[in-house]
Amino acid sequence: MNRFEPSEIRQVLSLNLANSKRTVMRVDGFQQAAVLVPLIDSGAECTLLFTKRTETVDTHKGQVSFPGGVVDGTDTDPTQTALREACEEVGIIPDSVETLGILNDITTPIGFVITPVVGFLASIPNIVPNGAEVAEAFQIPLSFFADPRNGRKEQHVSGGRRYEVWSYNTGRHVIWGATAKIVRMLLDKMKP
Repeated sequence: MNRFEPSEIRQVLSLNLANSKRTVMRVDGFQQAAVLVPLIDSGAECTLLFTKRTETVDTHKGQVSFPGGVVDGTDTDPTQTALREACEEVGIIPDSVETLGILNDITTPIGFVITPVVGFLASIPNIVPNGAEVAEAFQIPLSFFADPRNGRKEQHVSGGRRYEVWSYNTGRHVIWGATAKIVRMLLDKMKP
């Protein structure tokens, strides 16, 4: 059986996320945010949907990320934030997403606590990037990230502190930092 077959991934992730205790973080002075980690059934295997941020947004200019953003006063939980932001940024209809679970919260060096919400889409959605925030939306097969030859550890400096981060170079995009860390957490949850 192909370990990247969509129905198998959906089943394994649902079970593993439901049966694991996750780390929840609240850090003084940090903003709470949530992202949708969209797994898409593209036929033969699952893909992950990413966005490339515009050069005009306040933070993470030009970087690759998952759709998401800061929790606002109308959001009741991180899942609602992630689904709202994915709809605003790339037009994913919240009802088209099956929420499989939530990964561990992570922090970023610039003051965000990110809650990654894993969602499954049974078909490729009609992506409509919000030009004010998203320069491009694209998909990468999950198998690309599972191949150890495609990722590497790098050193980055932020705020005078050195951080070890993962990086993936797709040939066209570089996926690193918090986004790459989320991908690695997802792969870890796919283990039977």
